[in-house]
Amino acid sequence: MFTNDKRQDERTGKYGTSRLQYLQELVNQFQNTADEETKEKIAAILANFSYDPYNYSILRQVQIPQLNVLELFLDCITEPNEKLVEFGIGGICNSCVDPANATVITQCGGIPLVIQCLSSPVRNTVNYALGALYYLCNKSNREEILKPEVIDVIERYVAAQTVNVSFSNLAKAFLDKHAC
Repeated sequence: MFTNDKRQDERTGKYGTSRLQYLQELVNQFQNTADEETKEKIAAILANFSYDPYNYSILRQVQIPQLNVLELFLDCITEPNEKLVEFGIGGICNSCVDPANATVITQCGGIPLVIQCLSSPVRNTVNYALGALYYLCNKSNREEILKPEVIDVIERYVAAQTVNVSFSNLAKAFLDKHAC
């Protein structure tokens, strides 16, 4: 459910933890643990937060240098742990609907990482990657995204309609919007 300032105030209460502080605590826990299961849980929580437009600006806070949730998502994509990759690309997909977040992701070298997720064996990871590319692709980075090898992969997902309708629909939407 999407939130707003009034709902957030009601949920937090007079002495509650602010959203920014809570996210900071999650990022600190993620960075300070070696336990993979704990990292997975935190990445999933952060990816869920990135779904709500209320949180878009909080996710890219730079006043607190350690926050950098969008960069944390990109780091997750580079991990060998498929669950971290899935939650990282899920967070990217959820948050890049916001153009300012998409710019941060692009400026931090996120496009090649997202493209890499297209070949994941995890269905959710591929779905999130297709969705993220849909929102990340714009005039300034079209050439980086619309490379022949990327278009080829996406066209194969369109053709796989009988195998996976979700991949096919997302891939077709991407091509309809960006490759015409």
